[in-house]
Amino acid sequence: MSLKQNRRSFLSKTALAGAGLLSAPALSWGQGLIDANERTSKASAPSDLKITAVTCAFSGGSLFVKISSNQGIVGYGEGVDAVGGTYHLVKRLGMQITNQSPLNPNRLIEQLRKGAFFGGAQSGVYIAVLSAIETALWDLTGKALGLPVYQLMGGKFRDKCRVYCDTALYTRNLPTPDDYAKAAAGSVAKGYTAIKFDIDAGNDPNKYDRFNWTAGPAELERMYNAIAAARKAVGSKIDICVDLHGRYDATTGHRVAKMMEPLNLMWLEEPVPADNVDAYKHITRETSTPICTGENVYLAYGFTRLLSDGAVDIVMPDLQKTGGLSEGQRIANLANLYYVPFSPHMVASFLGAMACAHCCVSVPNFQIMEWQTYFDVDTKWKDMVIYDKPWVEKGFLTVSEKPGIGVDINEEGLKKYATPGIPYFE
Repeated sequence: MSLKQNRRSFLSKTALAGAGLLSAPALSWGQGLIDANERTSKASAPSDLKITAVTCAFSGGSLFVKISSNQGIVGYGEGVDAVGGTYHLVKRLGMQITNQSPLNPNRLIEQLRKGAFFGGAQSGVYIAVLSAIETALWDLTGKALGLPVYQLMGGKFRDKCRVYCDTALYTRNLPTPDDYAKAAAGSVAKGYTAIKFDIDAGNDPNKYDRFNWTAGPAELERMYNAIAAARKAVGSKIDICVDLHGRYDATTGHRVAKMMEPLNLMWLEEPVPADNVDAYKHITRETSTPICTGENVYLAYGFTRLLSDGAVDIVMPDLQKTGGLSEGQRIANLANLYYVPFSPHMVASFLGAMACAHCCVSVPNFQIMEWQTYFDVDTKWKDMVIYDKPWVEKGFLTVSEKPGIGVDINEEGLKKYATPGIPYFE
């Protein structure tokens, strides 16, 4: 008789003996215990799980981290933007957590962060790399325990995340108001109820010069006409977000915010760089246009003054570079104390998007998450990952119920787009 049969026989007899008779209810109760036991992984105790390797790959502006274990379970995570040239940093940090259990993501990340207090672990490339490692740890932990990441983070408030479509109109050379109108209407036709446009343009012929951060009347007129055309095309019930990418001075940021008031924006994003809280306070208090920032702010402590001083209306951390999923949840909970919405910036692959979604469903004050329109048209993004369901439907991303993040990297597919000259998951 097999071990499995012995186990089933033993449990059946134990259940029935405990019930005192071979009645139908007793049989049913025993079967439930048996079925629950059979669904539990018996490959190895979680306490035996150990990290065996931390490897990485690069593609475009993304760093992909893979954490392998002694039980054949792997976890994937992604970092963005501040990740160029960080291959050796990944390897060094990976060596520090090898042979440890991956089931303690918060402790391991704190170990790496506090261990580099004098090594740049406050922001920038260090934290962006840490974000990828942290997410991979959550993915591996969820797979090992058979639970989706949101469950490990305390459960969910919602099943799906509303997303806004970044129209990527910035890829065109000086788009006209008609281009904005068509892009807005096209996004709405696809089912999106919120859209975003970038209106900073370094090649605007009306700029005084590329180093002057003040926008003149002609540049301001271009900005207004573009968004007015988009608003007219989609009507009053569609949310429109506008991004200045922190490329203007406080005078211009204030003028744009006031100028856009009649267009009822969802928000004006980064009118000035995020490093001057006082400038944000001035702009936010002088306009009814909601002001949003955070994609270039690192860790929860970076948001403390922005929130305590009432300098922003909405926070938008990028979870692929601000510290990861736990840090994203801490930022959201901090913002919630000030009744401020949490609307993450997201320019990663679909792996990063789904990872972000797990955090978004786990907090009460989630508002909306960024989505890139090129996901809908460029097949390379689907080549890079393994996922068997629709990505976004009617402007919503449904969080995965699979163990871990629920999205895996297709290593053969990603390899086609890997950055040349850098070892690939080695």
